[in-house]
Amino acid sequence: MIDKIIHSQAEASVVEGGAGAPSRPLPENAAVANRLRDFADLLQQQGEGGFRERAYRRGSETVSALSRPVSAILSEQGREGLVALPGIGRSIAAAIAEMVATGRWSQLERLRGELVPEVLFLTLPGIGPKLAHRLAEDADLETLEELETVLHLGNLEVPGLGPRRRRMLSAVLAERLGRPVAGLDRGAPEPPVSLLLEVDRMYREKAEAGTLRKIAPKRFNPSGEAWLPVLHARHAPWHFTALYSNTARAHDLGKTKDWVVIYFHADDMPEGRRTVVSETRGPLAGQRVVRGRERERGDDEEEVAHALS
Repeated sequence: MIDKIIHSQAEASVVEGGAGAPSRPLPENAAVANRLRDFADLLQQQGEGGFRERAYRRGSETVSALSRPVSAILSEQGREGLVALPGIGRSIAAAIAEMVATGRWSQLERLRGELVPEVLFLTLPGIGPKLAHRLAEDADLETLEELETVLHLGNLEVPGLGPRRRRMLSAVLAERLGRPVAGLDRGAPEPPVSLLLEVDRMYREKAEAGTLRKIAPKRFNPSGEAWLPVLHARHAPWHFTALYSNTARAHDLGKTKDWVVIYFHADDMPEGRRTVVSETRGPLAGQRVVRGRERERGDDEEEVAHALS
C-alpha cells in the first residue's frame, strides 16, 4: 500500500502537458536530464542503439517533466523516491544520486574518456589529493558506489584511511547517495564467468580488427589520441561495456592491450565491474581469467558463444 501511495505521488509530479508540470524544466532537473540524454546519444554513437539507449532517453524525459527538484526527492525519500518515478530504475536512480552529490557522473565521463576518479573522490570531505590518488590507483576504485561498498565490507586497506575517517565517509556517502549503509547488498549477482570471458573475447577480436569506435581518454594521454576502443553488448538480462584498462598500473606494466575492464548491469540493478587478464603463473598460466573469480571456469562457453548482441 505504501509503495502504491509513493508511486501515485511520484506520477502526480510528472504531468505531461498538465497543470502540475513546469512550463520549462527546473534548472537542476534540466542539467540532470541533459546528461541522461547525452549518455543515450553516446550509447547510440558507440553502437548500443537499443533498449538501454531508450531507457536513458525515457529517464531524461521523466526528469525534465518533474515539478520538484530531483535533489528534494532524494533528500526526502531517498533513492526509492526516484525509483518510484516512471522510467527511473535503480541504475538511473544511482546516476542521479551521484550527479546530485558531486555534480559529476562517472558513467558518462567514462564513455567520453574524461573519467578521472581522483577528481571525484576529492569532492568528499576528509579526502585530500594523496588519499584520492591511493583510492584510485592502489585500491582501483572509480566511483562513489564502489568506495561505499568496500567501506561497508571492511576490506579496504589504504594508508591514511583509519577507522574514524571510514565511519565519517560511510555516513557522508549514505547521505549523499540516498540510501542507508544497511541497505547495501553484499552479494549482488554477477554474470557467469563464461559470459564475461565471451565479452572479453569479442572485445579483443573487434578491437584488433579496428571495428569499434575509439575514444580519447583524458588520463595518461597527453597527445589526446583516440586510441581506446569501446564495446557495448547485451546478453539478456545483462548489459556490458568493455574497454582496455587505462590505469597507471596497466601503463606501468605494459598491460593496456591485455587487461580488459568489463562493466555490467542487469535491468534495474546497479553497475558492477570485473577485469579480465592473461594469467602469468600457476596451472592457469596463459589463459584468460576473471580477476577475483579465477577459480571459476566457464563450463558453458559454447552456450554463450556468439550469443551477445
